[in-house]
Amino acid sequence: MSEARMEPDAKRSNTPTATTSRSSADSALVPAQQTDAVQLDTGQGKTVISDSVVAKIVAAAAREIDGVHDLVPMGAGATIAGFAGRLARSDQRTTGVSVEVGQREAAVDLNMTVDYGINIPQVAEAVRQNIVERVRGMTGLTVKEVNINAADLYFAQESEAPRVQ
Repeated sequence: MSEARMEPDAKRSNTPTATTSRSSADSALVPAQQTDAVQLDTGQGKTVISDSVVAKIVAAAAREIDGVHDLVPMGAGATIAGFAGRLARSDQRTTGVSVEVGQREAAVDLNMTVDYGINIPQVAEAVRQNIVERVRGMTGLTVKEVNINAADLYFAQESEAPRVQ
């Protein structure tokens, strides 16, 4: 993901900056001290939201949409990394998801397999809207963009019938 997608002041920083008002409850997002988390400071304590949490929300939201068969690894080495992750029994829920999280905004890249016969642009738009709503509702972050790659098609009849009898 490119650095130009989010507003400069919305990018994560390890240097202290002034907090900005986020709602009528007078809560504010402040930069995280970790490199992979957003901190919400309400005045009564801090809540840290890790990038991996945002990625899991994105993956779950995408899978909720009819026509999305599965999320698949990104990039050339991703297949090997995915296989190694399955062998090591690592968490596969965020496979195919890449997030870039700032102080108030997030950008998402998603790689998915779609069911054969569906309208891909309609499914992509439904996935995009669901991700925006879920991330906003669960974290308060504004999703600035959701880039979707329909990387493969799933043919149900191929998995149901054996090829050799």
